[in-house]
Amino acid sequence: MDMPQGGDGPKSRDRERKFLLDPYLDWAEAQSVPIHEDFAVDMLAVETAPWDRFGLNGAICHVKGRDDFLTSFVYELPPGGASAPTSHIYEEVIYVLSGHGSTTVETAAGTHSFEWGPKSLFSVPLNARYRHFNGSGQEPARLGATNNLTHLINLFRDESFIWDNTAGFPDRLGGANYFAGEGEYIEVLQGRHQWETNFVSDLSGFELKAMPTRGAGGSNLRFILAEGSIGCHCSEMPPGTYKKAHRHMNGVVIFAVTGRGYSLLWYEGNEEFQRADWRHGVVYSPPDQMFHQHFNLSSEPSRYLALQMGSVRYPMTQGKKDIWAPDGMFAKKIQDGGMQIEYEDQDPRIHGLWLDELKSTGVMPKMDAFIGG
Repeated sequence: MDMPQGGDGPKSRDRERKFLLDPYLDWAEAQSVPIHEDFAVDMLAVETAPWDRFGLNGAICHVKGRDDFLTSFVYELPPGGASAPTSHIYEEVIYVLSGHGSTTVETAAGTHSFEWGPKSLFSVPLNARYRHFNGSGQEPARLGATNNLTHLINLFRDESFIWDNTAGFPDRLGGANYFAGEGEYIEVLQGRHQWETNFVSDLSGFELKAMPTRGAGGSNLRFILAEGSIGCHCSEMPPGTYKKAHRHMNGVVIFAVTGRGYSLLWYEGNEEFQRADWRHGVVYSPPDQMFHQHFNLSSEPSRYLALQMGSVRYPMTQGKKDIWAPDGMFAKKIQDGGMQIEYEDQDPRIHGLWLDELKSTGVMPKMDAFIGG
């Protein structure tokens, strides 16, 4: 049998195209909308363009610390506009960046509609048909969407399977009151407490639970949205404080919700810090195993929303199980095999840098919050 010859002919180029393929990136390039790639992206400021697939304006945001599962989009509804009716078998979590509007969801149990505004959080149940509407005739509305389309396109490589699938998932609907913002509180362990719902009207005011192990009077709550497998939690830092440093795998997408501040990021052994400044609208993702630490510079509590593939209910990977198990690495110090640096063990420059930043804000540091770790 004759072996194929080398060279630069058509057969050679065909073989090259079958090496290191990334169907998701090919799909993204074919959408003809802006693709923004950076360490941190201001979703309120990025350029958008008409996105035929969804019937609105949009953009794709590739933050540097993303993984192979999640991607983030900006959806912009023009004044008085609406998205195209759609359904899909990827999960998606929506955080409202600006504007007011509503979403209508069609399910086997009936049609549900809910109204949203800035800092609302919601997820449409898997493969339910839905549509977003801008409630203003004068102002656009922007939504930040994080979904697991990356993984599904790379897995199935078939758009019709993803968007034209007739499969039903009744167990994903939740109670009818879940679309109204009601839900169920599930108490597990510190850092694993959950609120199960489909819709949170205002994430900035939702009650969180104390989480002292992350430091300085912080609080936290995890959300199970539409029985999905995208992990979702909200954390808060009081004014005059900052959180302990920690690290984990990549793919945790962070949206700033309230307040303003910055995060320092560094790899173990590095002398230099990478800095990301944030306020509402900014999204970023710490790269794999890169230590990061969040600092509040505002006179109000600073909240952020973090999304990742795998939740405390459905970890999806052994690594996530190891983190969230009752005796897992979650909030354990580095010396004990965990992921966290205690205040007394942090780089001595860190506290001084933060105090210098606070001087120009008029915010007084709560020094007692850092005593004793």
